[in-house]
Amino acid sequence: MPPEERPPERLEAWIERQHAHAAASLLRSVSPVELTKTRPGFGQTIRAKRGAIVASPVLAAYDPDPDYFFHWYRDSAIVVDALRLLFEQPSASAADRAHLLEHFADFIRFSLDLRELDGRALSDSPAWRARVRPDFAPFVRSDTELAAVHGEAVAAETRVNPDGTIDISKWGRPQNDGPALRALAVLRWMPHAAHDSALRAAAASLLSADLAFTRQHARAPCIDIWEEEHGLHYYTLCVSAAALEAGARWLEERGARNDAPAYRQEASAIYHTLDAYWLAAEGYYRSRVLSSGARSAKELDIAVIFAALHAAGRPQNHSARDPRVHATLARLAALFDAEYAINRNRPASRAPALGRYAGDVYYSGGAYYFSTLAGAELSYRAAVGTDGREALALLARGDAFLETVRAFTPPNGDLSEQFDQHTGAQTSAKHLAWSYAAFISAIAARRDALTASA
Repeated sequence: MPPEERPPERLEAWIERQHAHAAASLLRSVSPVELTKTRPGFGQTIRAKRGAIVASPVLAAYDPDPDYFFHWYRDSAIVVDALRLLFEQPSASAADRAHLLEHFADFIRFSLDLRELDGRALSDSPAWRARVRPDFAPFVRSDTELAAVHGEAVAAETRVNPDGTIDISKWGRPQNDGPALRALAVLRWMPHAAHDSALRAAAASLLSADLAFTRQHARAPCIDIWEEEHGLHYYTLCVSAAALEAGARWLEERGARNDAPAYRQEASAIYHTLDAYWLAAEGYYRSRVLSSGARSAKELDIAVIFAALHAAGRPQNHSARDPRVHATLARLAALFDAEYAINRNRPASRAPALGRYAGDVYYSGGAYYFSTLAGAELSYRAAVGTDGREALALLARGDAFLETVRAFTPPNGDLSEQFDQHTGAQTSAKHLAWSYAAFISAIAARRDALTASA
């Protein structure tokens, strides 16, 4: 049934129902130990371990849905942060919280084990290559590249298999946002592990390594959030600076002050760099500066909005309170309002469905659930601490983006990665964990905004 023909339902009632479905669906991607993925072309059988978080639990193989049965560092950190929000919601039971804390502990252990990965074992004993089909061989990493994956380099791997082994396929690497995002997620979880000394110690070990990596590599060129272009990226820089600031506070609270000044200094330098990403004539923060020196067609990118959301906590520039971030959102909304057929003749109660950047060609080229939800969440977060008509306007804008998500969500509540920009039909990966996490995060922000305005 087309969205416009569905019987009306109060937004609050839909939110409650959809939130329950999103929470249950998100957990399908967490420690999916019951799932085994075969990749015959690569000669692999992957059995997920506890603590792994897959981007999608659907065992696809580009048939036509993409193979997302990987533990992405970025996606897994976003999911773990959403699990924390479920833990913190007032309605969570003691049993729910115990179960969610166990998932967090498993994630810590899985992440710590990844530090032992060593690609030299693959390059030194290449018998496994005989299991790779000849037509897949061009998509397999070289011995030289695999041999470089050990020690600190593991943290820049973008993704691993959910059995805790190295991804042997060619992909966009290195990617330096993962350790920073993981550090932010772990730091936000730490107060809830106060009574478990073993978990606190394990989490502290992971944090120390992730913060050290972030300080060393935050300003090094890498692949962008979409794993497409090499350069310096607003998103990576912003979440790295936030992680270093939060990490400095954590060190000071523990009495381990030696590295805190250096972390703060590096964060300040990164924010100074980000100030120069504002393009006054265009009216938005550019998302990237390419290593080639060329201007990118993807400079106006929803990644800037995600940066402000995922780095949450900063009260000034490069946050949900930054007017320039909201100007960037306005430019993105205008772009996709004009570009997507599904945005034409939309009701006044709905905001534009959002994608990633102009000219996206991946599957339907957007719209994306997580992009549209980012518009809602940014609005709700900005409403907190804002008074009067401005707060009401921000809440209304957030609800307008949420109404768009509702319009293109099927009655069963399932969320894919994209919904087609021409037809609104779901496309790309089914049951995308990030889509569910983005919904949970947006609703938590809405709850905070409503509480603040009450």
